[in-house]
Amino acid sequence: MKTSSITLTALAGLACVGCGPEPSRAPDFSFVSRVDSGLARAVMLTTYSTTLRANGSDWTKLRIAVTDSLAREITSAGDSIHIYVSGDGTITSLDGERLPVLPDTAGVEYTPTRLVDGVSTLAFRAGTTPDRVRVEARSGTLFPGSHEIHTIPADAKLLTPTAGQLFPTTKPIDRMMGADISFLPQIENRAGRFSRGVGKFFENGEEVDAIELLKNHGFNYIRLRIFVNPENPEGYSPGVGYCGLDSTLSMARRIKAAGMGFLLDFHYSDYWADPQQQNKPLAWAGLADEALKDSLRSYTTTVLRTMERQGTPPDMVQIGNEVNHGFLWPDGHISDLDGLAGLLQAGVEGVEGADPDMPVMMHIALGGQNDEARFWLDNMIARGVELDIIGISYYPRWHGTLEDLYANLHDLVDRYNKPINVVEYSDFKREVHDIVFSLPDDMGKGTAIWEPLGWRSGLFDREGNVTDRIRAYDELNAEYIHANEP
Repeated sequence: MKTSSITLTALAGLACVGCGPEPSRAPDFSFVSRVDSGLARAVMLTTYSTTLRANGSDWTKLRIAVTDSLAREITSAGDSIHIYVSGDGTITSLDGERLPVLPDTAGVEYTPTRLVDGVSTLAFRAGTTPDRVRVEARSGTLFPGSHEIHTIPADAKLLTPTAGQLFPTTKPIDRMMGADISFLPQIENRAGRFSRGVGKFFENGEEVDAIELLKNHGFNYIRLRIFVNPENPEGYSPGVGYCGLDSTLSMARRIKAAGMGFLLDFHYSDYWADPQQQNKPLAWAGLADEALKDSLRSYTTTVLRTMERQGTPPDMVQIGNEVNHGFLWPDGHISDLDGLAGLLQAGVEGVEGADPDMPVMMHIALGGQNDEARFWLDNMIARGVELDIIGISYYPRWHGTLEDLYANLHDLVDRYNKPINVVEYSDFKREVHDIVFSLPDDMGKGTAIWEPLGWRSGLFDREGNVTDRIRAYDELNAEYIHANEP
């Protein structure tokens, strides 16, 4: 494909150590990520740090654009944008000038801006009270862009790791072309939101097992999330328990039977855990301090030993899901850096209690947000959190441009001496792989696409038939997985 060769040529030149431009200077991905005109569908809001100190002066850059149905920015757009702030903070120009605030028709205040050549760049400045501040960018009937910015105490002690804490990973970590298909049992059982689906998958008119189909098209790893008690009334799967231990054990057997790698994603909650919600499981609701750490440590070890007993241990684990604002709130919220670090390390110790050789990933949702990625990794590593690999989410609607992703990953590898996996993504499938595998010294360890089995991924239609787009993964496997096998 023409676009593939362009991308690879650009990346090859930049990945060459000692020749060409500096690695942090990203190639131009405009040919695939931007169009001159088109039908806008959504507002793209990138907040380059969603953790700030509540000192009245800490700030972060905001970048606003509008995108079409393929997540491409429309460079000719001149849309009027209304920016709403709920919480202690203000919108300013990049040089700190306060901008006008107007009331909308409902009397709610907003800051107006207008795209110029498709982009508006502003700043958010923190107030003086620790808060969870919602920033939302709206334009007419387009899907709004939003972020939740967590402001932490102004006197929070910020640390940076010593050279001795930035040691290289020695555990073997394979290259991954992964897929998170945690929804598969619900799809097959036509449960809940999947009740109108066909519950089956087809290729060339023949019914096929979803896991075998993915394997046949180049995928070599499956990622699964696990909740503590999802069957609870307020859990992910009330009364049923999808993505609980029993369900995950069943899926693990299928993954291992297919001869694929297995990444286990501990959410440490009964429900979804992400930067906007990281709630304790009901069983741990009254626990704090050492009791909470003990439960976290014991639960992690128990799950892994149970999987080992049935012959399906994970090949890698995540301690939490998108934990850049912490997990197990309030104890492990980002506002308590010491508390968060202690809980993360308890999870690491839980893994070591089952298998000290199992690689441990720390997963933050900061694909193109280098400022915040450095803040989080600096403060966690300096506080003794051990990790073998950095996990990143990349959704351009929230996490910036492909150029941002490229620059961030190259900087993190150089700064922390750890391999990286883009463990969640959906858009720009080819380019995400090209970027990850362009990292020097084989530090790009792969990807995991988020829920590819739905029609929105483009790999399947609404009737469960595989589309020609899946063949891109045959090509990617040949270039980046098979070509590197011994």
